[in-house]
Parts: sequence; structure tokens; C-alpha cells
Amino acid sequence: MPTLLADPPAAPPGEQPLAPETPGAPPEPTQDKGTEQKCEKCGSALQPGQEWCLNCGAGVPGSLESRSPSWRAPAVIVALTAILALVAAGAAYAALNKKSVHHLIVAVVPATASTPAAPTTPATAGTTATPGATTSTPTTTTAKAPVPLPVKPPKIPLTATPTPTSSTPAPKPAATTPTPTKTTPKTTAPSAPPAKTEPTPILLDTNAVTTYNPNSYPPEDFGDPSLTIDGDSATAWSALVQPSLAPNTAFGLVVNVGSAQKLSALQLITSTPGMTVQVFGAKTTTPPAAITSAEWFKLTQPKVVSAKHTHIKLSDSTSQFSLVLLWISSAPASSVGTPEAPGRVSVNELELFPAT
Repeated sequence: MPTLLADPPAAPPGEQPLAPETPGAPPEPTQDKGTEQKCEKCGSALQPGQEWCLNCGAGVPGSLESRSPSWRAPAVIVALTAILALVAAGAAYAALNKKSVHHLIVAVVPATASTPAAPTTPATAGTTATPGATTSTPTTTTAKAPVPLPVKPPKIPLTATPTPTSSTPAPKPAATTPTPTKTTPKTTAPSAPPAKTEPTPILLDTNAVTTYNPNSYPPEDFGDPSLTIDGDSATAWSALVQPSLAPNTAFGLVVNVGSAQKLSALQLITSTPGMTVQVFGAKTTTPPAAITSAEWFKLTQPKVVSAKHTHIKLSDSTSQFSLVLLWISSAPASSVGTPEAPGRVSVNELELFPAT
């Protein structure tokens, strides 16, 4: 039983066998040798085997151009138009937002051309292949999602809205009546009189003071007279109070001034206040033998020393004296003592001041 897949029948004698048809290949155009071929578009004459019109560029029927699909040129134009539109839109957006957006991202989705038709699958048994028919497999193009552009944040005002203040005027302070003040004239206080300058005491030798003992009492009854000019008030010269004469006494201290000088006062410091003293002066170089001698000049009257520090002013400050006698004529009651325990009087410091 003959089938389509079997070998074709032999050609009759005198005829050439037909070439087998290639599945999917278009039949070659038949052209009469004596007939001149012309362009279907502009009518220009075509040479045998020419596939393109040299005048208008149209393809000859049956040529590669006529067999090729005609969607390439429109697709390219559409893709270029889309790209230019996207670029123009991105440039416009960047120009409008160049103050806030530093980088502009433009998403370009290229238009991809559809893939050409895939070759025809050979027919299986029982299926008749149609010459010239092609089966095209559609290709799905996945477009990339455009990258979202940064959203411009809203502007926040830098200064806050001022809070309305109350327009109520502040209360005026109550008027006060000024109180007149009396101005007391300043009185100038009388200036204090200048302080009197104490004269400097006379500088004495260390042996300038001696005990005056006209009644020749035992020497052991008296202390060291140099302690009265040592500058230390804690040390003192002392003399024994005779129990047979107490409270009367008859002794004293002689100060050798050196050269004759005018004197104004005598400073006495004693630890036995209450005794009676008297000051005499002599112009001789040696003390007179008796207190009743005319060579002694009275410079003060008998005076009770009531304090430990006593300043005794001399009555004659015009005469010059070489010797000064501090005569002790009576002891205080606290220094009388008893025959078994007689008392003592003391002189701690002596100073003489010159007359000014």
C-alpha cells in the first residue's frame, strides 16, 4: 500500500523527476524565460535572479526580503522613542529637583525584539505537513521594575510660630509722694592732738647703780644693785627691813649719771608697792656721807609708790646733776615682817630721763 512516506512513483519516461519539497521552504517562483519580471511596487524592470528593486528598494516576490517579517523597523522605532521619552522625563525631573536630589536614577527598560520563529517540528505519522507553514513560539520579556526615586521630604520651618502675647497693659505703679529729707551739715571733728613722744632714757653703765647704806647695815642685808638696770623686770634688788626700825627704813640706791646732766623724771618698777620714796640729786662725783648732807638737793618730796610702775617727775630740770639718789624711808605693811622673819623691799628697774 503506497503512503506519503513511501518513495514517490517513478516519473514517466520523458519527464524529469520533481525535486523533493523541503518542509518549511517556500516554493521557488516560477518564471517564464520569455516573460520580463517587473517590480510590483514601481513597475521597474528586474533582471533574472534580482531580489531587490534598484529603484524603490522593494523586495521581489519570493526573495529574502519578501519572506522576512516586516515588524523590525517599527519595533526599533518604538524602542528608541520610548528610550528618548524616558531620558527626557528623567532630565526634566532632575532639573526640577536639583536642589534636594543629588543623584538621579533613571530606569530604562529596553524594548527587546521578539525572537524569530522556531523551526517547524517534523510531522508525526498520520499528520500532513503543510509546506511553508511555520510555528512561532512567543517569548515573554520580563521588564525590570523601575527603581523608585527618592521622595523629597517636606520642609520643616526652622522658626516656631510665635505665641501671641496678651495685649493687656501692665498696671502702672502707684504714685508715691517723696518724703523730704533733712540734710544735716557735716561737722568736722577736731583733730586729735599729736601724741607726745617720750624721751629716750639715759644709757647707763652696768656698774652705775650702787647701794646707799649710810648707817652701815650688814652688806648681806642687800641684794645686787646692777639688777635694777639689766632691762629685766623679773629680777630685782632687795633690802632687809630692820625689825627694830620697821616700818621705817634708812637706805637707798645711788645712780651715777656720768657727766652732769639736766634731768626731768625717774621711772620706777617695784614688786613691793606701798613704800615711801624720795629723790635727791648731787653735783659731786661721790655720794655724800649722810642723807642730811647739804650736798644733796631735794628733787621731790616724799612719795608713796602705790603701783608697780611709777613715773616720778623731778622738780628741778634746769640744774645739772652727776648723782641721783632714790631714798627709801618707809616699807609697806606687807614688808614689815617679824624679828624672827623680817620683811624686805625691792626695786626691779630704774630709768632716768634727760630734760628736753
